Amino acid sequence: MGFVSGWVSATVGFAAPTALVAITAATYAAAVFPVLNIKLVAVALVLIVAFVHSRNRDTGSGFQLTFTALKVVLILVFVVTALFTTEQLQQMRWQPVGGDTRLITSAGFAVALIYVNYAYTGWNAATYLVGEMGNPQRDLARVLLVGTALVMLLYLALHVTFLLVAPMDAMRGELEIGYVVAGFAFGEIGSALVGIMLAILLISTISAMVLAGPRTLQVIGEDYDLLGWLARTNTAGIPVWALLFQTGVTIALVLTSGFQAILIFTGFTLALNTLFTVFGVVRLRQLKITQPFVMPAYPWPLLIFAVITLWTLGYVAFSQPLEALFSLGIIVVGSILYLLARNRSG
Repeated sequence: MGFVSGWVSATVGFAAPTALVAITAATYAAAVFPVLNIKLVAVALVLIVAFVHSRNRDTGSGFQLTFTALKVVLILVFVVTALFTTEQLQQMRWQPVGGDTRLITSAGFAVALIYVNYAYTGWNAATYLVGEMGNPQRDLARVLLVGTALVMLLYLALHVTFLLVAPMDAMRGELEIGYVVAGFAFGEIGSALVGIMLAILLISTISAMVLAGPRTLQVIGEDYDLLGWLARTNTAGIPVWALLFQTGVTIALVLTSGFQAILIFTGFTLALNTLFTVFGVVRLRQLKITQPFVMPAYPWPLLIFAVITLWTLGYVAFSQPLEALFSLGIIVVGSILYLLARNRSG
């Protein structure tokens, strides 16, 4: 199960979100410069970031830190300026009313949670770098909690801004929603500048996935002779073959799949993978294996998460059966690959 989880993380958990973000960044760029080809720009972004992270750790970490800091600053600037420069904010109802319960329990809401979950994709990426932390038992929980809380606050701030600045009908069905909102807040020239800004800030997300994903493949390669080539590193200790493999999968997804298909398929797979991880925590505690971290209010956080995830997966499987079947296919392929790798190593 650990092998399959690593396989899912490397192929779907990192490559697919990287493809999605690259497509989104390219779409923002193409909204400003219509002559650009979205798929070619997305591929170029992936290749450039992969090249940066193939050099050495200092270059990669510096690149990641710079673009992440830039992203946070630009999001805050966008939120503040959009709210204060818009002459007439939209009238929004923030409190629940009668009938909202039926909406929240509908199939449409469940599928929409797949999209919401993608805003937090990578929240656990720090765990893949635990081998490079000085004191993971002290630092890991803090990094995960602080990082996820910051993403949540920025995510909510952006969405409140979107809803207050632009009419909902103008945003419906649009991928480059920040560009649309900027048009209402800043006009045509301002929206072009914001479109470029959003394309640039998404580079940090691509970078984070390219940085963390190959470490999973590297560990798999260290454990299984059949996949030993994935563990090979360059003189700087970078798992370049794992990096090339993930980059190849990412580019293949960019060139062959649409945004929505990738999102639903990978969202379903990752939710299923995370659900089994939660069940694994319960099993480890039943076996009384030493726990390095204390979970407050155990087991309620796990149970609440499991119920919501099962409910979401059920609705997605019913309404999007093809994507669900592809998701199960990835797991089956990983299981077959494990059997081959185990027999070769044995």
